[in-house]
Amino acid sequence: MSKLINKAFLALVLLVSIAACKPKVAAEQSYEFSSPEGVNSITFSMQNNRPQYAVNHGGKEVILPSEMGFVFKGNDTLQQNFEVLNVEESSFDETWKQVWGEKHEIRNNYSQLVVHLQEKTAAKRKLDIEFRAFDDGVAFRYVFPEQGIEDSLFIMDELTTFQLKEDGKAWWIPAYHEQRYENLFTASPVSELDTVHTPLTIELNSGLNISFHEANLTDFASTTLAHTEGTTLKTDLVPWSDGVKVKTAGSFKTPWRTLQIGEEPGDLITSYLILNLNEPNQIEDTSWIKTFKYTGIWWGMHIGKFSFWEGPKQGATTKNAKEHIDMNKKLGINYLLIEGWNKGWTPSWYENAMHQFSFTKEADNFNLKEVTDYAKANDVEIVGYHETGSNLYNYLSQIDSAFALYKKHGINTVKIGHVGSKLNMKEWHQGQFGVNYFRSILKKAADYELEVYFHEPIKDTGERRTYPNMMAREGARGQEYNAWSDGNPPAYTTTIPFTRMLAGPMDFTPGVFDVEVKQGYPGRRVHSTTAKQMALSVVIYSPILMLADLPENYIDQPAFQFFNDIPTDWEDTKVLNGKIGEYITTVRKDLNSEDWYLGSITNEEAREIEISLGFLHPENEYEAQIYADANGTGYQNNPAEVAISKQKVVNHDKLTLKLGASGGTAIRFRKL
Repeated sequence: MSKLINKAFLALVLLVSIAACKPKVAAEQSYEFSSPEGVNSITFSMQNNRPQYAVNHGGKEVILPSEMGFVFKGNDTLQQNFEVLNVEESSFDETWKQVWGEKHEIRNNYSQLVVHLQEKTAAKRKLDIEFRAFDDGVAFRYVFPEQGIEDSLFIMDELTTFQLKEDGKAWWIPAYHEQRYENLFTASPVSELDTVHTPLTIELNSGLNISFHEANLTDFASTTLAHTEGTTLKTDLVPWSDGVKVKTAGSFKTPWRTLQIGEEPGDLITSYLILNLNEPNQIEDTSWIKTFKYTGIWWGMHIGKFSFWEGPKQGATTKNAKEHIDMNKKLGINYLLIEGWNKGWTPSWYENAMHQFSFTKEADNFNLKEVTDYAKANDVEIVGYHETGSNLYNYLSQIDSAFALYKKHGINTVKIGHVGSKLNMKEWHQGQFGVNYFRSILKKAADYELEVYFHEPIKDTGERRTYPNMMAREGARGQEYNAWSDGNPPAYTTTIPFTRMLAGPMDFTPGVFDVEVKQGYPGRRVHSTTAKQMALSVVIYSPILMLADLPENYIDQPAFQFFNDIPTDWEDTKVLNGKIGEYITTVRKDLNSEDWYLGSITNEEAREIEISLGFLHPENEYEAQIYADANGTGYQNNPAEVAISKQKVVNHDKLTLKLGASGGTAIRFRKL
């Protein structure tokens, strides 16, 4: 359906639902409603004229009555002395299709309660709170409507709290750190948390799994969560450099505050609540938006084989680019990322010094037209790169000419980096300034029909539904840390599927075959087996899948066939098993065939995992093409050895996967 038909359909559904449903009203002004199947319920209540909410799951209390409201500049509090003007209860049910993604058709089914509040005295300001209850979680947002306020509003604090009924084990990274989201996860009780980023995933003591995040972050500050006392968390909006949290006109609408709830950890992964809370696709013609696999003149720079800057080890030269294009053609990979092609790269480019790059002038020894022409002649498309160094004044002054240059030379995807502890050396990446900047770049790229993926970004909150040219982003410690630091420990990749990946696709850059990094810095290595690197291409989803290793390390390697086969757009995704920080097995069905792909990984412990193949179609026979850790292989023992085998299977079969220490298994189930 077109966007207009969708909007008309939504309006009709809401009108019918409002007419048919009436909220439950208790004498003390308490309103309770449940998700469509009654799995989750939300209770809104007025306590001493202050709004509160609570959340139950399956009859169990999850969030006890918790506070709501705001503080404006001048210690002006919008929290108390409220009365309920009226409430509206409705329901909604639709199925929509992603332009690309881990699941093609997504059901958006929820119950909604909108509470209209007004202060009893003084300015009698109004505040609406919209609640939605899904069977996979709950969400709410504030709407401060137009009401004749002419002055700007400065939000100094949001008073939303989350009073958990019980403690639990939380996996978290610190907020307000110069490395942004690029930190290892700490696991600790909720009662011992610092101020942390979202998604924040918690395994409650009762065994229930929950994750706090937000959706549709637009013209507002990002949410972090601060521990206050006991098991209570409070919203802590990321401020501007002057201390104000949010600057707005006479009205505002917050992002959705979300809580995903699952009986099993894997239930969080297959929840699409975040996407459902974003606006529908705003790009009418999406034919130019494509998913793909790519290599790059990239890993060589990180391991020290090449340099980012001009000189004897310069990576981005015309000669190197042509050699990489030749290797891509031989490998059957049709996209190549070239970093460092433009003027401005120096050995100190990454320092917080408002570094100046040109986004239209070529580095010495690099000819953009010659390279892109050669790529086109060999059926390879170049992926562009812009490193801003977080100097946004410089970048925005050149962005139109830079985007136009890429389109002129047939470049349709751009990676945009923001290295630096703060934007313009002043504002947090995740503050309102950064939120608006990243959204504006996304819209600008859409005007030029450019796909985008961000590094050093703000977190994903589902905006890829609205602007599907938002392909992926970093927003965590990626593969590069294995090249020049102590690296990511084995448990890291068994943690991020349940934490960071709940926000959306990540450009993690898996697929290193030479996990011992023989051509790199002494003592540096990837802390996994090669088979695990292959399995990560299934477990950690990205619609633009980078095969990170030096391309020459893939040539004539039989295991590379898995990367030739694996698609980047899926019809369905299932999590067969998983325990946060320990192991996970994910399967995905190809959108354009009957084939399924499996990725199973473990932490530093070797383990055997039995899986049922019940996800396969019961009437089909399949050939399981298995890429596994060779017998006795682990990340510290013969890690690059991959055992390749084949066998016929059907959906009532079971397979036993033998995973070495920090090992994995990747399987293609090819329909016969």
